[in-house]
Amino acid sequence: MFHIENANVRETLLDCNIGLEKESLRITTDGRMAQTPHPFDPDDPRITRDFCENQTEINTSVFSTAHEAVASLDEITGRIQRTLASQPEREYLWPFSNPPFIANEDDVPVAFFEGARASKTAYRHYLANNYGKYKMAFCGIHFNYSFGDRLLEEDFKLCEEDDFQTYKNQVYLELAKKVVEYGWILAAVTSASPIMDGSFFTQGLKEHDAFIGMGSVRCGDLGYWNHFVPVLDYKNVLSYAASIRRYVDMGLIVAPTELYYPIRLKPRGLNNLERLCGDGIDHIELRMFDLNPLVRVGLDVRDVLFAQLLLIFLASTPSAPFDAKAQTRAIQNFKNAARYDVSLVKILFPNDNAYTIADAGRIIVGQMKKFFADASDEVQETLAFEESKFLAPENRYAYKVYKRFIGGFWRKGTALARQLQEEYL
Repeated sequence: MFHIENANVRETLLDCNIGLEKESLRITTDGRMAQTPHPFDPDDPRITRDFCENQTEINTSVFSTAHEAVASLDEITGRIQRTLASQPEREYLWPFSNPPFIANEDDVPVAFFEGARASKTAYRHYLANNYGKYKMAFCGIHFNYSFGDRLLEEDFKLCEEDDFQTYKNQVYLELAKKVVEYGWILAAVTSASPIMDGSFFTQGLKEHDAFIGMGSVRCGDLGYWNHFVPVLDYKNVLSYAASIRRYVDMGLIVAPTELYYPIRLKPRGLNNLERLCGDGIDHIELRMFDLNPLVRVGLDVRDVLFAQLLLIFLASTPSAPFDAKAQTRAIQNFKNAARYDVSLVKILFPNDNAYTIADAGRIIVGQMKKFFADASDEVQETLAFEESKFLAPENRYAYKVYKRFIGGFWRKGTALARQLQEEYL
């Protein structure tokens, strides 16, 4: 863990690198899934596709603050919105993580890649067959984070490790364990998708809302999970990679990218296990953020800052054993935290104490408030903002979205998509 008793380490805790990814579905003026080809330059590094042809994905550059990263996301979203507004048949970005009306699987066309990238299309057809196209239409936001060089260099001076990259690998491996253990809190505070279109459950069903008791469907049992609970080895980077590769060798997944896990450790550049082992860990990716339809860009900067604060806090706490039982418990905690009513379902802590999500969230934020007691006003305000979501249900995004969009999710969502586009024009 970080040597926070050292002044040089303490003063550089907020030094960081942040990159964001955002997925959104393109829809037509009547709220149907767009069936047009990807209307952006296929070589644009900032705008690409995820699973389906009508699912845009933004990849920002890397920035040193949450505000810069969200501002970049906003700028690129604006470029997309202006392009869609100028299409012969105008299109919009659906502002929710849960998809709109889906007539049938043909509404979810697999992304088409040519030439050297044709294997990406073949892989997506495999995913469609294995998980179903409907599930692959969920959208979300990924948060990529690395600690600043100054912070790592100052902390490295206080460690017994001689090799900097080995030290760095260990920092992120230990952090990953803790984020798997406590990252449920991020799912709880960013849940913003309580309503489903009824067509997700009954093919072709129109003008029908579905509520299944979830605040975030994609983070719950119906979302992005494998058909097994992975148990990973965090001893060192080689063991970590081998524990993922084992599932490929067993035939449970066809590639490491199919491991649907809320946290990933990544190398710089091309993401594969060979590069991770050879070059070492560069950053951590958190994959549990819902699109927030209550803000124009789909992401509140305070949630980004809170995620940063959580990573700093966890990296500064002692390590604990993380065996198969603990890893299985942690994944169930994630699914529980995706529930709509945080006063009913419980989180099981490492000491086997059980608390409602609301109480567990207050405990964690309370610990963070003590840790950051001397931090800036913005940090204090962010922690208070997140704490408020556990103090009263009406402060949660899921509650606000349900209240505003139930009784016409598809129709009201399409109207919101039009409104949000206008704000960029």
